[in-house]
Amino acid sequence: MLHHIVLFRFHDHIDADTIAMVHAEFAALVAATGLIRDFRHGPDCSPEGLAQGFTHGWLLQFAGSAERDAYLVHPAHQQFVAMVQPLLAAALVFDFIDPASTL
Repeated sequence: MLHHIVLFRFHDHIDADTIAMVHAEFAALVAATGLIRDFRHGPDCSPEGLAQGFTHGWLLQFAGSAERDAYLVHPAHQQFVAMVQPLLAAALVFDFIDPASTL
């Protein structure tokens, strides 16, 4: 199982309705690509104060690297990236393979 973590830091002027639209468009990629095994999302709620301005996170799970790689070049994902980039001050993407899921 490959875990794909995405964190967004939106520009200060981006409102809650726009963020909700981004989430809806992101969630639509599950059906549009057929490659995502699990999709979760939420705003930062950590009391530690270490989020560095990242306010929203997504966790996508793929069967493996091949599915993730196909997702990255999928036209629906590319369209989403083009739509969301102007709204972001920063994005962070981090992938890892869970060793426990390969046992």
